[in-house]
Amino acid sequence: MNVQAEVSLYPLQIQGFGKTIDSFVDDLGRAGLTVRKGNMSTMLSGNVGEVFAAIGRAFTTVADSGQVVLVLKVSNACPSDGAMEG
Repeated sequence: MNVQAEVSLYPLQIQGFGKTIDSFVDDLGRAGLTVRKGNMSTMLSGNVGEVFAAIGRAFTTVADSGQVVLVLKVSNACPSDGAMEG
């Protein structure tokens, strides 16, 4: 099953929090998913198992470096960009 997810990462008490967010998004991109970074959140789409696995790996990596909050929304009902184009 394909899903679309919206994630927002909030580093807490971390200097240079932009680097933490960039690292998180880069990790998601290396998972081979469709990733679109926005100003307030990042959208990703792909197979449900791959999406959750990638988010888990990326979260663990940044959480090992400091405190973070991750807000996640996942839907199997929202079309991905590819579905909207077709």
